[in-house]
Amino acid sequence: MKIYRLLSWNVNGLRAVLKKNFLTWLQQSAADVLCLQEIKAMSSQLPPDVLYYPGYDVQIQSAERPGYSGVATFSKEKPLSVQRGFGVNRFDSEGRILETEYPQFTLLNIYFPNGKSGDERLQYKMDFYAEALKYFMKLRNRGKKLVICGDVNTAHKPIDLKRPKENEDVSGFLPMEREWMDQWVSKGFIDSFRVFNQKPDQYTWWDMKSAARERNVGWRIDYHFISEDLKPCLKEAFILPEVMGSDHCPVGITLEFL
Repeated sequence: MKIYRLLSWNVNGLRAVLKKNFLTWLQQSAADVLCLQEIKAMSSQLPPDVLYYPGYDVQIQSAERPGYSGVATFSKEKPLSVQRGFGVNRFDSEGRILETEYPQFTLLNIYFPNGKSGDERLQYKMDFYAEALKYFMKLRNRGKKLVICGDVNTAHKPIDLKRPKENEDVSGFLPMEREWMDQWVSKGFIDSFRVFNQKPDQYTWWDMKSAARERNVGWRIDYHFISEDLKPCLKEAFILPEVMGSDHCPVGITLEFL
């Protein structure tokens, strides 16, 4: 039997979270694979104790623009292969996509764009969504079992944010963003957390400016989606709101393979 504990966390700056005992937390997390988003650093800006963290293979995908975006994947098992990006420079240049393959599944660590800064970025986000789903289906058509994790930057259902009515016209809960997630689900991908937990008030991001975390006025925008053929292996899915250090908290799943 092989068990994988997979964690994902938008750290809002890896160098910043390193000052908040990140490496101690990683050691205690029991993560077989940890996916980070919004690392805001290039490999050359990270210390050796991160790049060569004992017991983990560490893969970094940075944005071309300094201090922006970027993802990292730490895995106890060395990946069979590593792929960076979708093969579309418009998206790949922002360092948002890191694909690692393991014997039982292929993992996509993705930091999806935020569309709040204006119409141009919202269109970029929707174009990225379209390209992402096309890429996922290409992998599925090749027989890949997929785990897709990261900051999706959209709350899917009204239950996934504290104030749905007030946010219907805000990027992150727009009808067209949520429709894309409906389409994602219709293609056979499962929101792992909702397999186990149908309760409200389960959030992964809180606005830092308004002390929203203390009042749990949040959004659930960080996910592990799995392809349907992995559902029999899905043993749990969870949120770790007690883990501090970012405006997001980690989310996780456990997969068990006989």
